[in-house]
Amino acid sequence: MANLPELPSRRGVLRTAAAAGVTGLAALPGAARADAAAHGSPPQLPGGLVPYRSPYVNWAGEITHHGLWACAPRTGQEVADLADWALASGWRLRARGMSHTWSPLTITQATASDARVLLLDTTRHLTHMETAEPPPGAPGAVRAQTGVLLDTLMGFLADHGLGVTNTPAPGELTLGGTLAIDAHGASVPADGEEARPGHTYGSLSNLVLSLTAVVWDAGRGGYVLRTFQRGRDEECEALAAHLGRAFVVEVVLQAGEEAPLRCVSRVDISADELFAPPGSAAAARGRTLADFMAATGRVEAIWFAFTDRPWLKVWSLSPQRPPTSRRVTGPYNYPFSDLLPTPVSRLAGRMVADAAWYLAPELGAAQYTVAATGLLATAAKDLWGASHHLTFYLRPTTLRETANGYAFLTRRADVQRVVSEFAGYYRERLHAWAAAGRFPVNGQVQIRVCGLDQPREAAVAGAGPPLLSVIRPHPDHPEWDCAVWVDVLTQPTTPGAAEFYRELERFCLRTFDGRYATTRVEWSKGWGYSDTAAWADQEVIGTAVPASYGDGEWAHAVRILDRLDPHGVFGNTFLDGLLRA
Repeated sequence: MANLPELPSRRGVLRTAAAAGVTGLAALPGAARADAAAHGSPPQLPGGLVPYRSPYVNWAGEITHHGLWACAPRTGQEVADLADWALASGWRLRARGMSHTWSPLTITQATASDARVLLLDTTRHLTHMETAEPPPGAPGAVRAQTGVLLDTLMGFLADHGLGVTNTPAPGELTLGGTLAIDAHGASVPADGEEARPGHTYGSLSNLVLSLTAVVWDAGRGGYVLRTFQRGRDEECEALAAHLGRAFVVEVVLQAGEEAPLRCVSRVDISADELFAPPGSAAAARGRTLADFMAATGRVEAIWFAFTDRPWLKVWSLSPQRPPTSRRVTGPYNYPFSDLLPTPVSRLAGRMVADAAWYLAPELGAAQYTVAATGLLATAAKDLWGASHHLTFYLRPTTLRETANGYAFLTRRADVQRVVSEFAGYYRERLHAWAAAGRFPVNGQVQIRVCGLDQPREAAVAGAGPPLLSVIRPHPDHPEWDCAVWVDVLTQPTTPGAAEFYRELERFCLRTFDGRYATTRVEWSKGWGYSDTAAWADQEVIGTAVPASYGDGEWAHAVRILDRLDPHGVFGNTFLDGLLRA
């Protein structure tokens, strides 16, 4: 057998990714340039677009590619021209933003070096934003291209006195990427809180008023730019959360008035109390997750492995700064979380390098200690400021971990039951595995609660929910009005992680099975586990996932996306298997 060329390491891919993305083929190191040459001449793209070889690395480094052809379209029309070219040339197009994803929605790990896959970098040119005329019932609106970063967009809105209720924790994500997977936040109405015009307690996708996408025009026999209006065109609801099965170049989002937030962090409440079963003595003390949710509407728990006191964040609407709160003037206010202290980085490094996975309890304890002491050292226990300055808190410099992800649709009255049952099972299995000398989790559990994508929160008549949104209301259960999100994080190479995740997934599917809650997968995270890999259980992919949306609803969404791109130019082999009517 001929000797195969050595592929760059994951670290090598990371080092060259930025240079390759900015300056193209010439900027790659010699080995990568030779690799590019070995896989054929650059594709001849339309309109003078210049191709370059670009590494691809997803968030946790589990899907990596040492070099695919890429380009940076400057306009939506150039994307349409590329789609025509791709169809004629036998290529597929994949939008590429910040690659902050775990799942194979952009490319799959099996993508070959010579695959006819062209990455389209949206962050170079498709970043324009401007205010737009809002519809009646919304204080404001913004027109934005999909390559703009969320923290940039939210800063732009704040400069105009506008904001949104729900954002994900990372702000360095593209608008297009977050809409594709209906990115969520952590808010429901507090007890007595009135709805605010222009806001939604659901996902960012529920803010869409209109969008412009590249779609197939049968009459022309080619791809064109077309704008779809929420409440008028059913295509808008399909494209508002399309999983990467389409290319949206511009959206108009509604916005509400900006409202400052206060965020109080606590690390003094035990998991037994915070996640206590409803009706128990521990729950009667009034400090459960559901109690804090009722009081302020905005909570998040980060529970480090093998520790007993989660890091609880409690946000609340606060027009005026409380006397005890520190004013902040920018996002990312937990530097101890973004830049790992030496004890944590050494433990994590030793676990991976020496296969010392038994150090998981020590790592969990170290992470808790860093959070508890860091909150004090940086005066970050009680913060106040613009809403996006407090909801954006995670930067790319943080520890990169793999994660599973699920949302449990339920009633507010059952939130504590859902949280308690999940937390109890997770902790029992974690300690059972540890007793057997196995440590599949060395990161954290993250728990958030948000509202659903209620059409009544859209400021246009006749709006429907985004069809493939994880938090789309269930047609058979109008009483379900919120979603409990859970993620379990661990180092990507941790032995037994997939097997442990499979146990958790099976528990979730059989426990939250439609009686008082139902399980949906979080598109950007890990799910569909076999004992060795994510996105490998065909029963989950082909049956459980579609069924979680209700009879007919899944097929309806898939048919619309197929109609808009009947040739599958915007797709990959994973999406081909998932999105079937």
